[in-house]
Amino acid sequence: MLVGEVAARRGGGGGGAGGMVLGGGMGMAAAAVGGDDAVVMQLAAAEGEETVITVNCPDQAGLGCDLCRTILEFVLRITRGDVSTDGHWCFVVFWVVPRSSSIKIRWASLKNRLMSVCPSSYSIPFYPDISQPGPSQFYLLKLLSPDRKGLLHDVTHILSDLELIIHRVKVSTTPDGRVVDLFFITDGMELLHKKERQEETCSTLIATLGPSISCEVLPAEGFQQGFSSLPPKIAEELFRVELADSEICSSSLSAELKKVQTATINFDNSLSPAHTLVEIICADQKGLIYDILRTMKDCNIQIFYSRFRSDKKGSVSKGCREVDLFVKQVDGKKLVDPEKQDALRSRLRSEMLHPLRVMIVSRGPDTELLVANPVELSGKGRPRVFYDATLALKALGICIFSAEIGRQAASERQWEVYRFLLDDSKEFPLANSLANRNRVVDRILLSLTTVACSVKSIQYVFKLESNLMMDAAVPDYTTTLRLFIIGV
Repeated sequence: MLVGEVAARRGGGGGGAGGMVLGGGMGMAAAAVGGDDAVVMQLAAAEGEETVITVNCPDQAGLGCDLCRTILEFVLRITRGDVSTDGHWCFVVFWVVPRSSSIKIRWASLKNRLMSVCPSSYSIPFYPDISQPGPSQFYLLKLLSPDRKGLLHDVTHILSDLELIIHRVKVSTTPDGRVVDLFFITDGMELLHKKERQEETCSTLIATLGPSISCEVLPAEGFQQGFSSLPPKIAEELFRVELADSEICSSSLSAELKKVQTATINFDNSLSPAHTLVEIICADQKGLIYDILRTMKDCNIQIFYSRFRSDKKGSVSKGCREVDLFVKQVDGKKLVDPEKQDALRSRLRSEMLHPLRVMIVSRGPDTELLVANPVELSGKGRPRVFYDATLALKALGICIFSAEIGRQAASERQWEVYRFLLDDSKEFPLANSLANRNRVVDRILLSLTTVACSVKSIQYVFKLESNLMMDAAVPDYTTTLRLFIIGV
């Protein structure tokens, strides 16, 4: 069977028994990597049941993180999972469900994307002339359209459906009410170099948004990720490493939520002679498994076995996620140093409880929304953040006057910073309404982090910083609103 070709047959076993199977074949136990057996999907037999994704391929550092990032990009939730490796070959099983019953998952495309993440067995010394694919080519999508509410999200939605990944955007509104959108994108299908794929992109945008728009796709030769330049005090507040205790507790929390508002992280070196067990129990939220695995990847912690469970399986409390990780340090030794354990515990807590940062600031007469997304050491960030942020703004009926995506170095790492200059309207005033600003940040974080987007299911703590004094050389930022999610 050719690489990327999809085979379907009836499957058995748990977690969606009787569903269709994508991939598979005679060599399932010893998969021919680079062929279809590297990734096998047993699709759920009915709505609400789990699809089982099995990956069987050579191991590489951070593979679990890369797989989870791809699954998150396709709007799937990992309900449970098992990962095992001997350091050379890895076997992964994820049970997944769509985050919404209205979402149509492109299973064949997901399978191909997961296949592209898997290392090739041909990269071993026996095949020195064959290597992994190079970095994706960047393209510039230029879009000219009349302005209207929700336009930026509608374009983002179409690009997401086409598996086009946004890396940088520049959106501006002209005096005559037209919008100029510049998207720097890559193609998940790696087909955008073909004229047919470019025509498909433009025709889909025009068919969906109307004939009044015009667009073109051009190669972005020499593309470099732009860097954001925030005022120093705004950047300091946005990228703070640690939070004070007063910012992560609230008397308004229910007794049940108080039990899960903070992560419990324990280390055990007694169960295995070669590995350290890291036990994690915390509130469930969107992208949690990805946040844990990217942290381990960036901290050079090697995972040899892991198991994820949600509240539907086992004895985990309602709304919680339980994760067991058997790990080693990069030097192959167990993690026994108390200082190193404390450092990893602190980093995990920060990344799990506060994976994204959100602020609203007043810049002179204008209102600016800032969303910060941590970037892995590999240079990749959490997927769909721009999509979720624009979705929340569209739901609130807020027009985006301009938008930018850039990167900023802070706290010894890089962040992807999304900056939205929001339009003030009579229907939803922002300049002098703290309540409306709170609503914006509420909705943004609900869209970005919660498993179920319900206001009743989440509690917040607000911190209001007023009269921030800035250097004369930077715009006037007078009020900052800071919100942290603390429980689901």
